[in-house]
Amino acid sequence: MKTIIQLLKGLTYEVVAGREDLTIPEIVNDTRKVTEGCLFFCIIGANRDGHDLAGEAYEKGARCFIVSKDIILPDAAGEEGKGQATVIKVEDTRYAMAFISANFYDNPGDTLKVIGVTGTKGKTTTAFLVKDILEQAGYKVGLIGTIETIIGEKHIPAANTTPESLVLQQTFREMVDAGIQICVMEVSSQGLKLHRTQGFTFEIGLFTNIEPDHIGPNEHADFAEYMMCKGLLFKQCRKGIINGDDPRSQEVIQGHTCEIETYGLTPDSDLWADSIRLIRDGGRLGVAFRVEGKLSYDVETGTPGTFSVYNALAAIAICRHFEISPQVVQTALKEAKVKGRIEPVKVSDDFTLLIDYAHNAMSLESLLKTLRAYEPHRLVCLFGCGGNRSKLRRYEMGEISGKLADLTIITSDNPRDEDPMDIIADIKTGIGKTDGAYVEIPDRKEAIRYAIRNGQPGDIVVLAGKGHEDYQEIKGVKYPMDERVLIREILEENGQEG
Repeated sequence: MKTIIQLLKGLTYEVVAGREDLTIPEIVNDTRKVTEGCLFFCIIGANRDGHDLAGEAYEKGARCFIVSKDIILPDAAGEEGKGQATVIKVEDTRYAMAFISANFYDNPGDTLKVIGVTGTKGKTTTAFLVKDILEQAGYKVGLIGTIETIIGEKHIPAANTTPESLVLQQTFREMVDAGIQICVMEVSSQGLKLHRTQGFTFEIGLFTNIEPDHIGPNEHADFAEYMMCKGLLFKQCRKGIINGDDPRSQEVIQGHTCEIETYGLTPDSDLWADSIRLIRDGGRLGVAFRVEGKLSYDVETGTPGTFSVYNALAAIAICRHFEISPQVVQTALKEAKVKGRIEPVKVSDDFTLLIDYAHNAMSLESLLKTLRAYEPHRLVCLFGCGGNRSKLRRYEMGEISGKLADLTIITSDNPRDEDPMDIIADIKTGIGKTDGAYVEIPDRKEAIRYAIRNGQPGDIVVLAGKGHEDYQEIKGVKYPMDERVLIREILEENGQEG
């Protein structure tokens, strides 16, 4: 346990009431987690203001409050009740929470080597590739990302790509205690905007690419703000590595305070890919290239497309700073498989089946164009769209699949509160703008069964939209549904049918 003054190290603050020498047993930002004598952060959120909950937290036992504006604490005797609590005013309670959390958990981010990966696309795959390479080299590596947090054998499903600073520092502490040496984490623009990554310095920050995304209420006001927030990573790291081919990379890192390196597909970059060639070996898709520049050796990935080259280059650029042998990198990249990111699932020697998270028009178009380059006999795209979401997305995805796939299998995704048939009708409106062939099979398992039974030699079949998700959300309830499990069940049932 630490005193309030120890927790406030590194911050500018004003003591509004109470004593700085109080010992704090716990820190929380949720009234449901308040314990006797704890410190409570009054966070201004998108829907609720924690300052309005200070009275409730006080009644439950909180005795120190981090605020950015005045609060009212319940007491029947005027100032007497207020004197029973310490109130600390700061300019921004989220920023303060990051530093106080780091101090509370003994600054574990200073012990770990933390690698941050940001960008619109490629964060998850790159983070997992880095983890795989470093572990092959013998390092103990933790991961924090969109899919899950991994600490040794412990896997925790993710709530946010980048957790709140309090959770992040608690996770760092657990990693250090478990003997983890390196943490690879995805860093979202929202996480940077909300100061979740303050209170420590990244060893390496990496930028993959940027396109307009996450713009709207409670996210970013416009593309300029989105880029600015991404660029904050390069004011919080010792070394920055950026995709030199992205036309906006220099704009993103404007004002950086770190040393910068680049990777890309041309000799202008510090690390670049040469002699790129697509690989199709039976049902397996991949890409091979030669790394040039600061390193020089051949590489092959187990996933297809040019963006796989970029992801692999990014991982190599990071791991170069840990002096890992080419043989380790080559083995890790060839074997690496990221759940739900162009993930191959073996069902036949005759055709390829992939699972991918593409769930909007931009990502579906990129995915299908990538797979089309492998010149399949047929490109089959199975997808649905989420309920309670924009109809425009459904029209666009239907039109894209109609144009780029030889056969579209329209099915259900997460219908939420909508009728799946209404969502399918919207997708059909989009596909109707093309001459693309399609079938509609609302039950996702039956749709997958159809895709497998009707697979032809040389086909590439992609199940898009669910990716790593292991549930289907219907009327507010998340029912278990993992496409890998569905595929296994279908293959077993086919075997039973003879």
